Amino acid sequence: ENGYFVRPTILDNVDPRSEIAHTEIFGPVLSLAHVQTIDEAIELVNASPFGNMACLFTSSGAAARKFRYEARAGNIGINIGVAAPMAFFPFSGWKESFFGDMHAQGRDAIEFYTEKKVVVERWPREWSRAF
Repeated sequence: ENGYFVRPTILDNVDPRSEIAHTEIFGPVLSLAHVQTIDEAIELVNASPFGNMACLFTSSGAAARKFRYEARAGNIGINIGVAAPMAFFPFSGWKESFFGDMHAQGRDAIEFYTEKKVVVERWPREWSRAF
């Protein structure tokens, strides 16, 4: 009620040289940049100091595959506006968007904090107890 709020905002045709293109915004703000080729899209994403999320809208499966492998971002979306992962996915950006010491969410965090042990046993029948 007494705070500061930003309404959902779409910034269309963001100039890659503008300050907003090089600012990581945490809020209901979506910056859109239009490019002509998949290489331009990847270059635009990889030139940013941030790498939380990148999304591509395309009808080309080849372009989607190239983008997912070459774009330097922790969360990739193909034909989806916000690549919001499921709760059990690790969620953390790359580059300056990385937070913490590791990607410690979901199963990755459980695995990190779990001390695993493998025990292999064989007991002769006469040493076994019946339970």
